[in-house]
Amino acid sequence: MIGRPEAGEAAAYYSTYIDRITSPDILGVLAAQLDETLTFLRTIAEEKSKSRYAPGKWSIRELWNHINDTERVFLYRALWFARGYDTPLPSFEQEIAVRNAGADAIAWADHVEEFHAIRSGTLAFFRHLPHDAWKRTGVASDNLVSVRALAYIIAGHVAHHRAILEQRYL
Repeated sequence: MIGRPEAGEAAAYYSTYIDRITSPDILGVLAAQLDETLTFLRTIAEEKSKSRYAPGKWSIRELWNHINDTERVFLYRALWFARGYDTPLPSFEQEIAVRNAGADAIAWADHVEEFHAIRSGTLAFFRHLPHDAWKRTGVASDNLVSVRALAYIIAGHVAHHRAILEQRYL
């Protein structure tokens, strides 16, 4: 059993994501979230995916592209630290990524399939992680973070943005 991250395994602002996941079984959460999220995303029509809930806000496509990008970034951080690298990693500026992704030109179904592929890779990585690697730490965005916390952040980030999608967009 991997267990939930302890205080100090991530910067306090990541509690927004970590606290959304109450289960000590992060692998089970990540797997269940894949199926539940794909089912949910496939209910959103292609035309609806272009909408924004207010002027200047991201479209649904941009929001989901952000989720896909962020999962990649946090998984890379987990890989880096799990493998024992100690070089600090830079921050991830979401506005730069969204501005340069061209997400609105990509079909909604492709965003959904991309999430499926990314999450499948995330699951494969974490399922094969040596037990002692889960508590390894490193510095990203000038903050200490553990591999275990990164897994919870990945799941919590999806839960956070899905709630925003349901509350503000749909």
